[in-house]
Amino acid sequence: MPSMKRPIRIAGSSGGFTDRQRAISSLANCDVDVIVGDWMSECTMSWHGAAKADFASKGVSDEDRAGLYDPSFMANLTPALEALQKKGIKLAVNAGASDTEKLAKAVVEVVKQQGLDLKVAWIEGDEVMEAVNKLLAAGEKFENICFGGNLADWPLKPLAAQCYLGGAGIAEALRQGADIIVCGRVADAAPTVGACMWWHGWNRESDFDPIASSLMAGHLIECSSYVCGGYYSGFKDLFDGCENIGFPIAEIHADGSFYMEKEPNTGGEISVGTCTSQLLYEIQGPQYYGSDAVALLEGIKMTQVEKDKVYVEGVKGKAPPTTTKVGITAKGGWQAEFHYYLCGLDLEQKAEWTEKQVRYSMGKNAQKFDVLKFTLNGYSPDDPRNQDVATADLRVFVQTKDRSLVVRDTMEVPGFNRWCMENFLQSCPGATIENDIRQSAGKEFYEYWAALLPQSEVKHKVKLMWTSDAIDIAVPKSVQEYGYKREERQWSYETKSPKAIESFGTTTRAPLGWVVLGRSGDKASDANIGFFTRQQDEYDWLRSLLTISKIKQLLGPEYNGGGVDRFEIPGIRAVHFLLHDHLDRSYNASSTYDGLGKNVCEYLRAKYVEVPNVFLRRGRV
Repeated sequence: MPSMKRPIRIAGSSGGFTDRQRAISSLANCDVDVIVGDWMSECTMSWHGAAKADFASKGVSDEDRAGLYDPSFMANLTPALEALQKKGIKLAVNAGASDTEKLAKAVVEVVKQQGLDLKVAWIEGDEVMEAVNKLLAAGEKFENICFGGNLADWPLKPLAAQCYLGGAGIAEALRQGADIIVCGRVADAAPTVGACMWWHGWNRESDFDPIASSLMAGHLIECSSYVCGGYYSGFKDLFDGCENIGFPIAEIHADGSFYMEKEPNTGGEISVGTCTSQLLYEIQGPQYYGSDAVALLEGIKMTQVEKDKVYVEGVKGKAPPTTTKVGITAKGGWQAEFHYYLCGLDLEQKAEWTEKQVRYSMGKNAQKFDVLKFTLNGYSPDDPRNQDVATADLRVFVQTKDRSLVVRDTMEVPGFNRWCMENFLQSCPGATIENDIRQSAGKEFYEYWAALLPQSEVKHKVKLMWTSDAIDIAVPKSVQEYGYKREERQWSYETKSPKAIESFGTTTRAPLGWVVLGRSGDKASDANIGFFTRQQDEYDWLRSLLTISKIKQLLGPEYNGGGVDRFEIPGIRAVHFLLHDHLDRSYNASSTYDGLGKNVCEYLRAKYVEVPNVFLRRGRV
């Protein structure tokens, strides 16, 4: 593609603290200019933010406590430092959590220990509890962007607030000569955006198309090996090498268009399918918001140019919003769970028997739980092939603000564990209690409130460790008001000119996922699901079949009435749905197995619909 300067090659090394520790070292041996990585999530933001507030409430100074940054990051970075310096590769990462400066100091120390000359900077401004309190006092509502309601009416005390910064600070740090930039809570794609703004010299006030395109490149590589085949619903074609799926590389041109590749000699693949899968992950609608630009997704196109190489184009951009997302953490109370294993016939009746007994043991204490759920998970198939297959899990899940209900557990003063366990000898036939009862001991959990904060309230700074300079990052002048309510920020529609379902010929009742791929994920308590197909006629059928009402029907008892949004991306043959407030208050507080929304797509792909035989004859996904 035409460019005044060669494209920048950016590698994605981490999608979270659970990722493989080899990543930075491996990618430093590839042909790349910048390595980015994300060790943060809404879950870890709450953990670290609440811990920092706890230390402060106990009078423990920042200097006297352990660093509240990602504990796995240094083990990933340290072996790679020599290669980074030798090859001149820059590094920009989301790993600082609630102690970005402390992590930056730790990086400086290990650089000195190795006798290297790498300049370290860090990004400040994501911790905004002070700004939230100030605006609350002035009457700001901080309406929850998932389920509505005002923060002032939240029956919990906010402990920490972290907002999502853009890439402008990272770009400035690179312009100042930084080799390693440590961030706390910039948006997942912001390191890629910042690197591109620096490399290509894009104007923050006008180059919205390329900035928005780099935002999508960052979105594709921000979760590392997801885009190389991780979580891909076409996984059955990728077994060869699946034990070592590669990490991605985006080659981004001056006009914003980009190629997707992966590190050589690794498993997985880069295909239109894997890139589509990751693109559809954790998006919220046709507009993808960043602090530097807003990307319009409906026009995106992907082309397979060769094996493990995909060209991405068609992203259009708009001016950045006046606001940025802020996540506010509070202590929600205490939670615990107890598991009975039930086996064989009459599972529903056995579960009902057990629930009646446990509720009887609890007595009036049952009313003291904010959440008390009995869920039977699994079933025994006809003529089961072994005993484990015939076994289901009866999960008893509780949440309460009364700590004593889940931590006291003596014969004299019984608690949750005892109320569940004492019915063992009165159980239904075949009942067994889980032999690891640590889950029934109460643990603290956190609630998460997602809202919008004016960018003008954010004190975004770059701190240069080698000079002690601090550089202010101003809010862009060319911002746009997109509104605070969901219907103002996104649009939703059914398909235009649907095709008659019968026009696709005879059908067979079969799982949707035999011909349709998909991906789902979470943002706070919302869940998103994107479905896509292999061929155009399958897409015409899919977009005509999957209406909002059809999704509600397929969800069945999982639909909670929170509303569903829908839009389409024709260039990748995709239909996207957002399930409002589907995840029960987000991961840290969720009472379901699927707290991260990663399973809901596979549940729906397993649901039966009338599938045209012409598609089935092409072979199953």
